[in-house]
Amino acid sequence: MGLRLFILFLLVALVEVYAYQAVKTVARNKWILISYVIISLSIIFFIVYQFTKFDRSVGQTKMTMFTLGLLLIIVIPKLILTIFMLFEDIFRFFSGTLTYFSGTTKTNSFLPERRRFLSQLALGLAAIPFTSLIYGMTKGKYNYKVIKQQLFFQDLPDDFDGFTITQISDVHSGSFDNAEKINYAIDLINEQDSDMILFTGDIVNTHAKEMFPWIETFNRIKKHQYGNFSVLGNHDYGEYIRWSSQEEKEENFEAIKKLYSQIGFELMLNENKHIQKGKNKIALVGVENWGVSFKKAGDLNKASQGLSKEEFKIVMSHDPSHWDAEINKHEKDFHLTFSGHTHGLQFGIEIPGWFSWSPAQFVYKQWAGLYENMGKYIYVNRGFGFHAYPGRVGIMPEITVIELKKGEKVA
Repeated sequence: MGLRLFILFLLVALVEVYAYQAVKTVARNKWILISYVIISLSIIFFIVYQFTKFDRSVGQTKMTMFTLGLLLIIVIPKLILTIFMLFEDIFRFFSGTLTYFSGTTKTNSFLPERRRFLSQLALGLAAIPFTSLIYGMTKGKYNYKVIKQQLFFQDLPDDFDGFTITQISDVHSGSFDNAEKINYAIDLINEQDSDMILFTGDIVNTHAKEMFPWIETFNRIKKHQYGNFSVLGNHDYGEYIRWSSQEEKEENFEAIKKLYSQIGFELMLNENKHIQKGKNKIALVGVENWGVSFKKAGDLNKASQGLSKEEFKIVMSHDPSHWDAEINKHEKDFHLTFSGHTHGLQFGIEIPGWFSWSPAQFVYKQWAGLYENMGKYIYVNRGFGFHAYPGRVGIMPEITVIELKKGEKVA
């Protein structure tokens, strides 16, 4: 532990020294440099202090989220500066060595001076994540997007042609701090006027009480004609804090399960039910959380008990890693899966129809949006709320609307 702290200290010192060098090269005024040093040290001390105050029995709070956001705001830009300055030093070292042994040096310094242009370029590039992360914390986290998608199935029952499903996921109500924005998002949900709505888990960060101030707000979600259904996410189990007793943890879990019904959703716990429309029906399968790297409470076999291979089936499973691990290879052939969980890491670049990138893709094969394999689909919702980092950059909060269509998609 001591060695790791020492290494961390050296890395922080290296980043701070190089960031200072970049600022010093561009801003020669001593008062600007003094102000920079005072502000940087004050922020570092604040972050260290807040991390020492973290209480494992409480878990994430708005202050810990703010602290993490502040950490990212200063670290990522400074890492960019460090990379530039480090490569410049490597160049300066080889250039100085060559000049020294060739006997052509005209200065007393072994190393050439830093180039102001390079520092200006580094500061300009560092400003991009700096401003983006601030935007993400102030505006991006509530920049809701409605994403619509048509899916075609040859074996879709006739009466379900044109059936619409709204999906929300990962509410994380304990992170909210703006009632007006949440009410706006609820209005967006209701405006879709879908036939059915699915909520794929994580109603809170940890504690049931986080949702209490928002129950009335979420009760504004209208009762959809063919039902409001939900499943549990990994955060709903209270796994990420230290409880005073097992009884306290279990009481919180029971209270969280009741929250879903208190906002008008039917919570499905490893079970299925048929949705009847006209003369036809489809099966909705609700699986408890199952993740390759997270809690495995889900039981797909139990959840799909009594269903045939031939009938049309929709699965709700919070963690998309479940799709490749079990759902997609299951003998009962599940047509469509709805997941969430990843949040798209709340950070990335998305140009619809052209380009998508997020660090989330290095962890999850299916991390945001629609994926298909042999005629089976999974849709990964980017999340309604936010967690850990109190913002969103490039990956915006999402309300999904899927329309089921019978037949083949026309190219």
